[in-house]
Amino acid sequence: MSQSKTERQLNLVICLLATRRFLSAQEIRATVHGYGDVESDTAFKRMFERDKKELRDAGIPIITGRHDPLSDEDGYRIARDDYELPPIDLRPDEAAVLGLAARAWRHAVLGEAAANALLKLRSVGVPVDAAALPAVTPVLGADEPAFPSVWQAVRDRRPISFDYRKPGEDTPQRRELEPWGVANVAGHWYVAGYDRDRRARRVFRLSRIVGDVQIHTSAPPVQVPKDVDVRSLINARPPEPEQVAVLEARTDAAHALRRAARRIVAGERTGGTGWDVVEYPYVDEADLAARVAEYGEHVVVREPEQARKAVVAHLRAVVAAPVAAATDEDPPAPLPGTPRPPASRRAGTSTEQLRRLLMLVPYALSHDVRVSEVAAHFGLTEKQVLKDLSLLWMCGLPGYTPGDLIDVDVEAAAETGEIIISNADTLAAPLRLTADEAASLVVGLRLLRDLPGVDSVALARVEQKLRDVAGAAGQLADAVDVRVDDNPEVAELRHRIGKALESGSRVHLRYLSGYADRVSEREVDPMRLVVQDGHYFLEGWCRLRRDVRLFRLDRILELDVLPVAAEVPAGVRSRDLSSGVLQRSADDAFVTFELEPAARWVTEEYVCSEVQELPGGRVRATLRTPEPGWAVRLALRLGATGRLVAPGELAARVRELAERALQRYAEERPDVPQR
Repeated sequence: MSQSKTERQLNLVICLLATRRFLSAQEIRATVHGYGDVESDTAFKRMFERDKKELRDAGIPIITGRHDPLSDEDGYRIARDDYELPPIDLRPDEAAVLGLAARAWRHAVLGEAAANALLKLRSVGVPVDAAALPAVTPVLGADEPAFPSVWQAVRDRRPISFDYRKPGEDTPQRRELEPWGVANVAGHWYVAGYDRDRRARRVFRLSRIVGDVQIHTSAPPVQVPKDVDVRSLINARPPEPEQVAVLEARTDAAHALRRAARRIVAGERTGGTGWDVVEYPYVDEADLAARVAEYGEHVVVREPEQARKAVVAHLRAVVAAPVAAATDEDPPAPLPGTPRPPASRRAGTSTEQLRRLLMLVPYALSHDVRVSEVAAHFGLTEKQVLKDLSLLWMCGLPGYTPGDLIDVDVEAAAETGEIIISNADTLAAPLRLTADEAASLVVGLRLLRDLPGVDSVALARVEQKLRDVAGAAGQLADAVDVRVDDNPEVAELRHRIGKALESGSRVHLRYLSGYADRVSEREVDPMRLVVQDGHYFLEGWCRLRRDVRLFRLDRILELDVLPVAAEVPAGVRSRDLSSGVLQRSADDAFVTFELEPAARWVTEEYVCSEVQELPGGRVRATLRTPEPGWAVRLALRLGATGRLVAPGELAARVRELAERALQRYAEERPDVPQR
């Protein structure tokens, strides 16, 4: 880290805050310590332009104006009204809610903005507790490479251009969009706006943007219609199912299809198993064929005949596909995925040290605190605090005489921990929240709506207070929607789980596995409710597996709160979700698919260890799974749009199951139950 750079930038901030007129670049060069030793005008200009950009990026509002009415030369200063954070008073319940909102972004691209916002609020003494409400954990992911640029464009109201590949297309198409806002739906980010080429409102999924997003900074600002509802555009109502297929399904199979069925007629049971008639609504025959084929011989379409033929054609495509990949060797197992590190404040950079100093000074001036207390309050080490105080001691107003410099008793801080700062009135006010910082907190607050254990009244109060201090910067949050859509059944489960967490009770679940077509009975000691990837999860100690497990609420078929106290074993901790809810294991199997353009959705819906682009918009994707049978079912579902190429024995298994399913269609079954 460059101490001289931090010192120079801090001196520049102090100078521009103290001046009452615009200072020219040459005046700044002559008076601000750190610029005088620059050898050439060109070098100074580069250094000064870089410093201005970094300070503005850090939220310091350097404004430009004429320092002399008779001159064409720009001058610079910092307006205190734009710099200072207005007073904010939070009650304990409001501070707890705000700390929880900031946690939502800690593993995502805006995690640093949320962390910086908390530090600024702490600089005015707000007791924000980032560890509050441990029974609830909101997590917002933003892994799409296009997200930062799209977020910036929405924030600055700038049009964008990008290459976009629609599902099934071989080649991406260039699009130009006036973005109105972004929303997270079912764990995926979308941007909605006005498509200039199509001259119509359009929605784009960020994961389907190919390459970089170009922001048109010189274009006029985007005008967002007052009546626009971004989420409504994204959540356009799908067509209602128009037909009903009659399926024959084994009693212990096709649980996902059964959940969407209109009616199930139980058939005769032999030894506990048999066949049921399932009336399943559908719109598209190709989609129906894929969903039925996934279960192989365990589900057969009886009518209509056209749907039956579609499944047969789908299965024949699976059988006709070559089993061997381009190479007969199984792919080498990729290295186990390294968890994405939590977003940090990068305490070693000069920019971050500058931000800390601008927050440390007002906090120390307004509170009688010691080094250890400052370190704990801001999440630093005592060594960092002492290092920051030592640098502060060398900064001050131009002139840099003893009367101009900030006075810090460094010896007292090092020996007794006492912090004594004087002659620092220029930095006495904390720095205002940036648009990203304010929006990250407000958006995090919105994610908390309807969560059990969260005080909705405190939530509304703190959001309004945050908007009041953020000013115009808080308006960005209005263009972001992160609600978690759920159905009445999931809402009821959330409510009952919240009661179980509150009372400390054990729960009994009938749970549909996300990997296997299997329902299991579980007794679980609840630990917390997690919101991640657009879904709700119950995390708890599974007494069947003797381990911590995550249960997605929309896969819980039944839940009963037991009259038994939950007993989580001592030493058991919640899982680290920095890499998502998908937990890695050394026992995972690696499977490789070759996907046609129409099946690229696999790379969007599932975490891939590796994705390789192939000619014609095709991709080769490697995934890891604890249940190889899941990969077989996925291959059956893909049909002609994708094939499992490795490992070879699984690819052969896919063909075998497809052949057995075709055999069922060719046979006459006298024991088929009647409707």
